[in-house]
Amino acid sequence: MSKPDRNERHPCSQTDPLLAEQIAYYRAIAPEYEGHAVPGWGGPEVAAALHAFQPIGDVLELACGPGAWTELLLRHATSVTAVDAAPEMLARAKSRVGEDRARFVLADLFSWRPDRHYDVVFFGFWLSHVPRDRFESFWSLVADCLEPAGRVFFVDDAYRTPDELIEGESSSTIRRRLSDGTEYRAVKVPYRPADLQERLKRLGWCITVTPTSGHFYWGSGTADRS
Repeated sequence: MSKPDRNERHPCSQTDPLLAEQIAYYRAIAPEYEGHAVPGWGGPEVAAALHAFQPIGDVLELACGPGAWTELLLRHATSVTAVDAAPEMLARAKSRVGEDRARFVLADLFSWRPDRHYDVVFFGFWLSHVPRDRFESFWSLVADCLEPAGRVFFVDDAYRTPDELIEGESSSTIRRRLSDGTEYRAVKVPYRPADLQERLKRLGWCITVTPTSGHFYWGSGTADRS
């Protein structure tokens, strides 16, 4: 499979060069994605937390990637709608779970809007790839996707290697490499769970962010409708 040009314009291209490059990276890395993931994918702690959360009803998964979380969500959900900006990732997700079990949508989450509401919104290892200045608008999108009593669950990590920090630790712009050495820039915001929980509270969310014993954390809760 040939690698997509990082400057290639496709239905999900962004006018923001960094975000366009981030999409290009995930398109290019799709065939070897698992080989670059942080070991453990959150481990049994996160899997147990998601099981306890019980993502039942109609579930929306944002940035589904190769479908590993989609597969877990389908154990509980009545239906799953999985959205991703990389057609190569969607192809892998479809191959993993089957096109008859979930609805797959090719869309850029920074411009996409839902056509309905959902009981649960889930995103795995996506929030840290949302630029800091788009944090509020992203959570506004999440709110727009939810039923009035809808719930949210997410998992992420704050792991960044020294090699990735091309602009220093204070910057959220990092460098990622494919196995052949091709380089792409991407966003990686290293949230501290307590700080993230407080920021969400200020936006009107009742979400508890729980760290694991490793690099990972998960968040679950609802919008504050009071």
